Amino acid sequence: MLSIKTKAEEEAARHVRCQRSLQTETAEKRQIEDLVLLDVCPFTLGLEAAGGKMAKLISRNTAVPIEKSQIFSTASDNQPGVTIKVYEGEHPLTKDNNLLGTFDLTGIRSAPRGVPQIEVTFQIDANGILHVMAEDKGTGNKNKITITNTHNRLTPEDIERMVSDAEKFAEDDKKLKECIDAHNELENYAYSLKNQIGDKKKLDGKLSSEDKEAIEKAVEEKIEWLESHQEAELEHFQAKKKELEEVVQPIVSKLYGSAGGPPPEEGDEQGVKDEL
Repeated sequence: MLSIKTKAEEEAARHVRCQRSLQTETAEKRQIEDLVLLDVCPFTLGLEAAGGKMAKLISRNTAVPIEKSQIFSTASDNQPGVTIKVYEGEHPLTKDNNLLGTFDLTGIRSAPRGVPQIEVTFQIDANGILHVMAEDKGTGNKNKITITNTHNRLTPEDIERMVSDAEKFAEDDKKLKECIDAHNELENYAYSLKNQIGDKKKLDGKLSSEDKEAIEKAVEEKIEWLESHQEAELEHFQAKKKELEEVVQPIVSKLYGSAGGPPPEEGDEQGVKDEL
């Protein structure tokens, strides 16, 4: 049997279809309006630490605005100032990344390397402008730089190429970073011990002359080795650190119990500070 609709019924059905279509469009529109588009940092941002290492503060694809701070220290005894070199890029060495700007922080008080605390803050505001500030916590001296979106920044093509290169050489970069970290761990450990055995409030005031001489000799040997083996392999840095630990730990364990390690330097409870 044929179903025959009147003109009024057809109009009513068309009205229902229109209403459903409008409701669907409205729901889709609401979903689109509910989406939040986040601005993100297209590249990792950081600064150059000792040895040309890229010390990363803000990772790639981090939502902005954002602010990150990190404590650094000096790389030599009685260092009067540091140069802050700001980079963007994904490689572990700054020479492979893009330099954005530099500035100096001066007036640091004379102190053994690793003792001064220099707080560096990276801030990206809602307009994508990068503000980098450095403060010597000991003196309160400060300096800063502002880097706009057009200041030495990479083009979208450069970004795509550098990200592709970083992914392509990720394994090589990982091995290089491990080697740099092992070098820095050995160097920081040796100089931390050197500072402590020269301070009567620390190891110098607690060690016998025989034990102090043993540590001094081991530390100087490792520092001299480092100066002539900057390009050594990962395993060599690790082996030299283990050799130093084998001399030091039995001695300090007599002073500090079963922990088997020297007391931490000021600020070391949060980890070893990168040096500038």
